[in-house]
Amino acid sequence: MGEVRKLQKKLRQIENLELKFSLTPEERFKISRKAELRSRLAEVQLQLSGLQQTPGIVGDGKEEKMKRQVEDAPETLPSQTPPASKVRKEEEVSNAEAMPEAAARQEDGGGGAETGMRWERTESASESDQRLRQEDAEFTSLRSSWEKAKFRLRLLEGHNDIVTCVAAVDNLVISGSRDTTVKVWHVPTATEHKNLGGHTGGVTCLSAPPPEYCKRLSRALSLSDKERFILSGSSDCYVKIWALSIGQCVKSIYTFNAVTALCFVPEEDGCIITGSDGGKVQAWSWHTFENCQSVNAHQEAVTSVQSQGPLVFTGSAEGGVSVWENRCWDRDPLRLLHHWSGRVTGCGGGQGGRLILSPRGDRVFLAHGQAWIKILNWRTGTMSRLTNHSSITGVTDCAHQTGGLLIGSCYDLVNGESSLNLFSLPQCQYLASLTWSDAPRILCFASWTTGSGDHRWVTGGRNLIVWEQLPGSGKQRGDVTVKRDSRLESCLLESEGDSDDDEDSDDCVDDDGDEGRDSQCDGAADGTAGSWLRCVLQ
Repeated sequence: MGEVRKLQKKLRQIENLELKFSLTPEERFKISRKAELRSRLAEVQLQLSGLQQTPGIVGDGKEEKMKRQVEDAPETLPSQTPPASKVRKEEEVSNAEAMPEAAARQEDGGGGAETGMRWERTESASESDQRLRQEDAEFTSLRSSWEKAKFRLRLLEGHNDIVTCVAAVDNLVISGSRDTTVKVWHVPTATEHKNLGGHTGGVTCLSAPPPEYCKRLSRALSLSDKERFILSGSSDCYVKIWALSIGQCVKSIYTFNAVTALCFVPEEDGCIITGSDGGKVQAWSWHTFENCQSVNAHQEAVTSVQSQGPLVFTGSAEGGVSVWENRCWDRDPLRLLHHWSGRVTGCGGGQGGRLILSPRGDRVFLAHGQAWIKILNWRTGTMSRLTNHSSITGVTDCAHQTGGLLIGSCYDLVNGESSLNLFSLPQCQYLASLTWSDAPRILCFASWTTGSGDHRWVTGGRNLIVWEQLPGSGKQRGDVTVKRDSRLESCLLESEGDSDDDEDSDDCVDDDGDEGRDSQCDGAADGTAGSWLRCVLQ
């Protein structure tokens, strides 16, 4: 393995070490070398770029294939696929050109029926072409609006450790942290509204039940019908239900396992789905709060639980994705529909051990610490990917959907730059990138829209930040820089079968360059894992 790959892996491991609460002297020394390693990686990349006369990062093995692709078509790094709209237009043009020849052959045989069929096909081609032109015009307008977008950023200060999860309820932002607290923030004033203390371990996940389900619980507890609740999961094995207006825990559920992910499923009577550090998926009644089902669903920790109608999606650290049907039964409500292993998703054995899911129809967007957002068709198991970073040194920590947008967080291991990349849905076409000076790594994301349709976002990680979209016609300057990465513009959806230049699994590399020592990670000499998840659980 070349020096570039080794340096990249060491930087990934250092980023994971920085998320730990307590560090050994050896780990502190390794972190202190980050600037040195970044400088060396940039130097090696520059040398390779000059030798090969290509903007790509080249090396041996699979990277040689990337180099050849770049040399053949330098304007389409890393995908060779032309834009989907262009492909469709070329097909339509080809069909339209072929029609006159077919029409001439049919006229030789005579017959009015054939003439009618020719006219219908020509009219259909014209309608299709008109539809494509309309779609292109709509995308151009959307892209132009985002190029002019302005955001004001507000820093919410109060947590003394990493923010691991965020949620939004009305004008409130709720954040959970490894410091064991859940905090409630008033967005208009950017002030702390409530400090919800009660967990004895790091808070790993949050979920907000819809208002109609909050009303049911409010009546049972003799609280106001307007009361809103938030669910929090923690490494202390508890799920707690908090009443936001009074700032009190109204119910605690002991799960016997460290809770690493949870989701409220708003179907019929409602239920809570939790995932554990051991790979267990559990269902809990919203009416009785009793356990309805426990399934050993995954080999490693469940890192994401999401719902879409009656479907529940679970993702785990080993890269597996399971799709469940919620039958809303009192006992055993979950029925497994599909399970796709890490071999299928291509997310197994990677760095960080944190798979985040975002379902949409038949597709599930996967973020797993790589330069791409993977896309799984959960019915067929086919995979494709969307480039989220112009270099393989980029990592994607989360993917989120809001208002016809797919938003992917992006962090560059080499220079430490962070940004949010925006794509239109459902076509997944690149729109713009948002960044600002000294932007931190973004680990979690939540969103909502105002009555006027403006976006409000909240991002968490080392900093907790609220994004407020400003009117485009106003004179107020925004805090965010909107830019377009020309390299991402040419990177489109591509099938996993079209390219085998995925990153190898991040085997661990020690400071002497030895690889994969019994799967122990750099920074794990004291027996603790270097992954993001285990750092949160410590």
